Amino acid sequence: MKISLDKVVVLHYAVSDSKGVLIDSSFESDPLAFIHGEGYVIPGLETALIDHEAGDAFEVVVPSDDAYGPRLDHHVQAMPIAMFEGLEGLQVGTHLQADTDHGEQSVIVVAMTDDEVTVDANHPLAGLDLTFKVEIVDVRDASKEELDHGHVHGDGGCGH
Repeated sequence: MKISLDKVVVLHYAVSDSKGVLIDSSFESDPLAFIHGEGYVIPGLETALIDHEAGDAFEVVVPSDDAYGPRLDHHVQAMPIAMFEGLEGLQVGTHLQADTDHGEQSVIVVAMTDDEVTVDANHPLAGLDLTFKVEIVDVRDASKEELDHGHVHGDGGCGH
């Protein structure tokens, strides 16, 4: 069975940056299971999976625009440290949820001084071209219940 819209895809992957530095891999753990077309994986990888089937192994380079998008300078902002009063353990690398005009946004603290905290709302992989090594383990039709819920049930899925 070939991968297409509304198929459950079960795969192993390893993702590296353009310098070959491994970012993440499922090869030493359980494979990833998702419904193709639900937006669970980045667009460039989802497109590259179309028409592959169980047993296929391939490598694909996904440009940043089809992955997590470009890094946007205006997503990095310095704010008065007083805005962070009451937050214990605040340091460079701390992940926070920020309320913005566009709703809740994940940010990471990237710099601190005595007066300011600089946060970055870019995805950590924004601006990076990514290389995926993929092995397709299984492809099957999604059940009506899985389609209704928008995710895989059972092995590799949500477990209910």
